[in-house]
Amino acid sequence: MRTAGRSRRTVATRRNTELALVLAAVLLAVLGYAEVGLNIDGTVPADAGEYGAALGVLALVAHAVVRWRAPYADPLPLPIGVLLNGIGLVVIYRLDRVTPGNAAPTQLLWSTLGVGLFILVLLLLRDHKRLQRYAHIGALLALVLLVLPIFFPPVYGSRIWITVGSLSFQPGEFAKILLAVFFAAYLAVHRDGLALTGRRVWGFRLPPGRVLAPVLVVWAAFVGVLVLETDLGTSLLFFGLFVVMLYVATARTGWIAIGLFLAAVAAVGVGSLSPHVHSRVNDWLDPLGSIAAGRGANQIAQSLFAFAWGGELGAGLGNGHSALIGFAAKSDFILATIGEELGLTGLIAVFLLYALLISRGFRTGIALRDPFGRLLAIGLAALVGLQVFVVAGGVLDLIPLTGMTLPFVAQGGSSVVTNWIIVALLVRMSDIARRPVPEEAR
Repeated sequence: MRTAGRSRRTVATRRNTELALVLAAVLLAVLGYAEVGLNIDGTVPADAGEYGAALGVLALVAHAVVRWRAPYADPLPLPIGVLLNGIGLVVIYRLDRVTPGNAAPTQLLWSTLGVGLFILVLLLLRDHKRLQRYAHIGALLALVLLVLPIFFPPVYGSRIWITVGSLSFQPGEFAKILLAVFFAAYLAVHRDGLALTGRRVWGFRLPPGRVLAPVLVVWAAFVGVLVLETDLGTSLLFFGLFVVMLYVATARTGWIAIGLFLAAVAAVGVGSLSPHVHSRVNDWLDPLGSIAAGRGANQIAQSLFAFAWGGELGAGLGNGHSALIGFAAKSDFILATIGEELGLTGLIAVFLLYALLISRGFRTGIALRDPFGRLLAIGLAALVGLQVFVVAGGVLDLIPLTGMTLPFVAQGGSSVVTNWIIVALLVRMSDIARRPVPEEAR
């Protein structure tokens, strides 16, 4: 018998589906790890069982917490995160065999911290709308995080790292989440003022200055700091996030045109004034120019050769030569190793995983009933999409190199940790979006 006022729609939680996908993701990662050993040493690595157990425990604990605290969540984000993280660990281990350093164990530790924060977010954050109260404080904290690297020595031409002894991290990775929360909170309140009021200038309706000025000031402050740090990638990422969320809030395509125009003006200006950025633009325009000048193949050229050598099915994990790329083989150019050793098929599979994660984030945003949650979910998914585009575009010579890391896959503790936080927020919001509504509310 149904109790009046307490009846709910029956909604499948899909937790068993998630468990099966998580186990499949762990199995694929372990098989990749074993293939590296077989192709390089002719035998399975002795620590393959330990690697599989570590990744499996992390994934199963995360799944157990989702089953407990977010039972109606989307079943796909967690398995996708586990698989992408596992692919990254395998490729970094493969590159460790032919390049200096032993980055795979460190990356596993950072992944453990990332999963720990994933669990912490699900345990402490019961409703995403609580983040809206702290949006302005978060924006101020994000600006402080971006300013701090100015006081530390540059790394490969950019001041984006904070280094304390042997420990280093990139604060801009954490700032992007705080900035997404601020934009979502501000635009949720002022979306009508941005979309329906203001004057028409050259066919575009510009909102009143009192509505647009605060968000423009915050955006300009962030981009200005990033320009001083010559961090083109994060500047492009934040600018893209600003334009995407503004378009979602107002549904006006004119903002996209204005955003592209401002991005082009900024790119030309920074490319002309910064020698570091100017050299990357030159390499983008003529990736084989260093060969013609007798200096040998640069990183972009080596990356293009790796993609060409991979063909459709790849040379196999451990059989490539992407170590010739140099110092950034495990970070910016890790996608070239995937293209060479897994081929076009593996490359497309990785891109499809990202596309699926982004689309589920968009779907969660559409399903949420509150404007803040809708904007935040779409903004977080857009962050992942923009970062993948910026990294892949640079490595494939579609746009200039930016020095960013491929989410979950590339070496970088700050990146893997923040991307696990993004997945946790999407899981929490999808749980709220898919949660059955009481019959009286319907």
